[in-house]
Amino acid sequence: METLRVLIADDHPLFRHGIAALLQANPGFAVLGEAANGAEAIALAEQLQPDIVLMDVRMPGVGGIEATRAILHTSPSIRVLIVTMADDDAAVFAAMRAGARGFVLKDAHKDDILRAIRAIGRGEAIFSPTIATRLIEFFAAPRPAAPPQAFPELTDREREILGLIAQGHSNAEIAARLVLSGSTVRNYVSNIFAKLQVADRAHAIVRAREAGLG
Repeated sequence: METLRVLIADDHPLFRHGIAALLQANPGFAVLGEAANGAEAIALAEQLQPDIVLMDVRMPGVGGIEATRAILHTSPSIRVLIVTMADDDAAVFAAMRAGARGFVLKDAHKDDILRAIRAIGRGEAIFSPTIATRLIEFFAAPRPAAPPQAFPELTDREREILGLIAQGHSNAEIAARLVLSGSTVRNYVSNIFAKLQVADRAHAIVRAREAGLG
């Protein structure tokens, strides 16, 4: 059996020592070190190059999410398993975006924690049952309808040019940017003014910015 080399990062000494004792009492694990905060975790991960980092989310100074991101930036082969009491959706998705391979709660049974570590060691992604259920519910929930498109009477090109007008670009600048002739841009601008029923560029800019363009 391949031995998984583990670094434990948690600001509670009792939990760190408990996890270390659990791993040392089971074959297939080697505890390389312990970190009391995210900064220590980053430094030790770079120095020791563990297979897995068990990472708490909330720690003084550099937190677990930031530490995860930093560790994986310099050592992408390291796998991070979040082990925490923070089970809110924000923490879960932040951990996933940072590159964590799994998310388990500290109150999970010790066998579940060991199983999660082994799964991460095999390259799998794993989440505790409560977290997995919430992820399923989140992705199964209906998404809000997309907001209506601004100025549906305009063509895509006209809407693009209106956005550039709202950004303060002149006709000549728009022509150069879109590789169009000056007369073509003038025709587009005239059509935009007519469709929006505005008299001049200033009014067009006001309408565009009210709609979120520019």
